[in-house]
Amino acid sequence: MSAEIKAEIERVGLVPVLRAQSEEIGHALVEAMLAGGVTVVEVTMTVPGAVDLLRALKKQHGSKLLLGSGTVTTAAQAAATIEAGAEFVVSPSFHPEVIAKTKELGKVSIPGALTPTEVITAWNAGADYVKIFPCSAMGGASYLKSLLAPFPHLQLIPTGGVTQQTAADFLKAGARALGVGADLVNTQAIADGKPETITAAARAYLEIIQQARK
Repeated sequence: MSAEIKAEIERVGLVPVLRAQSEEIGHALVEAMLAGGVTVVEVTMTVPGAVDLLRALKKQHGSKLLLGSGTVTTAAQAAATIEAGAEFVVSPSFHPEVIAKTKELGKVSIPGALTPTEVITAWNAGADYVKIFPCSAMGGASYLKSLLAPFPHLQLIPTGGVTQQTAADFLKAGARALGVGADLVNTQAIADGKPETITAAARAYLEIIQQARK
């Protein structure tokens, strides 16, 4: 089961991080990204009613959308979001109990880590991917490459500082997928009534990923 989830995350190459002030904005962001071909989304626990939003998105889009939960820091949150439809669980930091609960329920675990010690600790605890956060603060793609030099078997997803300008560099440095925020999940575009801005960004990202992988 988790192998299929991982295959889809890597196929799309993007994990858009959805932070929104309301469920309504959350739905609008997802619609705009789907229109651009991005079929993966991480709903963070900072969204008001995040679990309800996950459930509603799952009901509306079914298997067309691969849902994950983000900013998950307790086993209870992991279980609640998986029950609501999350197929992968992301944390900004390392929580062994979150990894354990996610794996127990057959889903994909993506804890956050930054230093070599943290990264290997999270990996050895059973992570499917390790989210390198905040990656840009440590030098971006060159830092990712440095981590993979001693640990080539690690599967890393950089988050923080991923833009259309840096995406290709991160992929060339060995990223399995990219965690992307406001550069794609643009709440201002929704507020301005311009969802097509997000759809265009989604298409642009997918094009960049395709070219970088050639």
